[in-house]
Amino acid sequence: MSVGENIPHDSAVGHATGQSSFIDDRPEVQGEVFVGIVTSPVAHGKIKKIDFQEALQHPDVLAIFRGRDFHKNVWGTIVEEQPLLADPIVSYMDEPVLLIAVKDRQSLPAVRRLIKIEMEEIPSIFTIDEAVAAKKFSYVANPFVQGNVIETLQKSPHRLNGVFECGGQEHFYLENQAAIVYPLENGQLEIHSSSQHPTETQHLVAHAVGLRYCDVVSVVKRLGGGFGGKESQAAPFAAYAALVATKLKKPARCVLSKDEDMKITGKRHPFKIHYEVGFDDQGLLIALRAQLYSDGGAYTDLSPSILERAMFHLDGAYHIPNVEIKAACCRTNNHSNTAFRGFGAPQGNMAMESIMEDIAIYLKKDSFDIRRANCYGTHQRNVTPYGQCVENNQLPFLFDELYKISDYEKRSREIQAFNLEYSGKVRGLSMTATKFGIAFTARFLNQANALVNVHVDGTVQVSTGATEMGQGVNTKLAQIVADTFGIPSNMVRVMPTSTEKNHNTSPTAASSGADLNGAAVLEAASRIKQRLQGLDTKLSWTDLVKKAYLERISLGEYAHYKTPGLDFDKNVGKGKAFNYFTMGTAVTEVEVDEYTGESKVLRVDILMDIGRSINPGIDKGQVTGAFAQAMGWVTTEKLVYDQKRHLLSHSPTTYKIPSVQDTPPVLNVAFIENHTNTVNVHASKAVGEPPFVLGLSVWTAIKRAIGVRFSGKIIPLQSPATGEQILGLFKKMSSDSHK
Repeated sequence: MSVGENIPHDSAVGHATGQSSFIDDRPEVQGEVFVGIVTSPVAHGKIKKIDFQEALQHPDVLAIFRGRDFHKNVWGTIVEEQPLLADPIVSYMDEPVLLIAVKDRQSLPAVRRLIKIEMEEIPSIFTIDEAVAAKKFSYVANPFVQGNVIETLQKSPHRLNGVFECGGQEHFYLENQAAIVYPLENGQLEIHSSSQHPTETQHLVAHAVGLRYCDVVSVVKRLGGGFGGKESQAAPFAAYAALVATKLKKPARCVLSKDEDMKITGKRHPFKIHYEVGFDDQGLLIALRAQLYSDGGAYTDLSPSILERAMFHLDGAYHIPNVEIKAACCRTNNHSNTAFRGFGAPQGNMAMESIMEDIAIYLKKDSFDIRRANCYGTHQRNVTPYGQCVENNQLPFLFDELYKISDYEKRSREIQAFNLEYSGKVRGLSMTATKFGIAFTARFLNQANALVNVHVDGTVQVSTGATEMGQGVNTKLAQIVADTFGIPSNMVRVMPTSTEKNHNTSPTAASSGADLNGAAVLEAASRIKQRLQGLDTKLSWTDLVKKAYLERISLGEYAHYKTPGLDFDKNVGKGKAFNYFTMGTAVTEVEVDEYTGESKVLRVDILMDIGRSINPGIDKGQVTGAFAQAMGWVTTEKLVYDQKRHLLSHSPTTYKIPSVQDTPPVLNVAFIENHTNTVNVHASKAVGEPPFVLGLSVWTAIKRAIGVRFSGKIIPLQSPATGEQILGLFKKMSSDSHK
């Protein structure tokens, strides 16, 4: 059996030794040119004049291109509205305006200084509040409505209202945006790109330079991280290289520096959520009314789908009988925000977890009791605000089991004793949960295809639309095939993703890479196995394959898979939006210094239902990595801009992701045994994004710790809870207390 084993990641040794090959590791070929980008000096304005004549005289410069040089200078995953190169209107700071083709990339800074751009500035909108006041929306969602919210709120024994805000987040993948395009005979192009969506890259390049899809091949061997930042926004950089390659008939390479990448590309969407919640004396939710606003930035990108996923996950792990959820995406003059691990779910879920803490403070109860009382039930109280039943619900067990194995009750008493000492430090303990829906909310994306080829020596090549970005999808696919044929997984090689083998692929996103492509791989391998079963099954695998070949039995198979049963109707806001839910709980203990604002994570306990794990080791890595990334988002990762909207935190020196020193000294991760997920491949569950939501427990624990000194007062903590914000909150609330 290969499925269920801790087989090492197929690139683990290569990554650790530096032998893994990424885009910019590809050797330069004869005549290759480098593509540099010149960006806008203002956040919103009209280009009056561009003078690059002096730059063209530079000995390293081969050509300079504008948006008008593209066959089609517009793109967009959902709405085609974003220029590849802005012309004449620029809509955010550092928006790409020009491309420079040079012989030597080292000359780019000098060449850029020779280019003069004259702009006429236009008034800008930078905040959600400004966009709402001006009614600047790129998308307004159909609301989710269940029950009678207004009347129920009025009759609720207790009501709270407030505003929750959370900031953006930089993807900070280790491999920056990168693409190389090779011109082939007959006008064809071969693209090598660090992209989560090879098909979108293929299509955008074809549109940009005026080719048919069949004349463009998009290849992705691996990515040095993606986290959603390369789902849609990798494609334009391939188009830049493609334009230069097409015009100059030379191979072209476009690779961003970390500073360029952070300035140009979009981030996680900041959100502002207004809410009113009604509940009874025990803290049981009765009604919730919420208005969600996200900052989509200058262009639509994937913002509508991200906004809707936030709506889908506003309920979190908790049943709310009466709900009204409205949402709108604001259009601002910020960089166009995009997909990020969780895809809106963390923003929506975080608002609910904040509400849980507020209710606990208001009623003077432990927030665990509030969460456990409101947890979705197994037979009753198990229907979401959008009408989907929460089947095979493990949340009550996860709450109760983690409460026991984390020693929650004992540690709560110890923390209370610690906080009574008044040492200048306070501690907080909080348990949060995730109920993460698995499927693309755009129904047509829930499909995949796979090609499995068995060679006469018994080895197997597998091709799918999945892209390997460190999450281990290739290893899982190899295990599925090996398990089907009953052979060691090292006899299976998963090939680089290529649009000539796997067409019309969906992005590797929505935690569905292994689900969709794994199901397609299983189907293809099973068909080959079925053909082989008519032969002498006493033969060894290799002899069986040879015999099949000699008897002219096909040893290759293509299969297509589509997720069945999805029927969510956007028009009415009801239906089955997800194939299933991945669930989990986390308990986090923090210590906060009242005099410096510093917070430390002391211990984390995580318990998850991930079904029957295909590879427990890889899944554990995904859980710990997602948790750490979320911990950074809610504590240290703050995007800082100046008044003109230049990004100031555009490098590792100014943007603080978690380091090894920030990891909790105690981090326990466990999975429950659950083989009931029959709707997915080998009863497994997706694990890429769901554990990210569990990192919110760091923030709620900080909120509880601050509340120790202000008993009975709602803590207006926003995210990220940086040291500066924590210290400022202590000072403000202390001052208010003495008035």
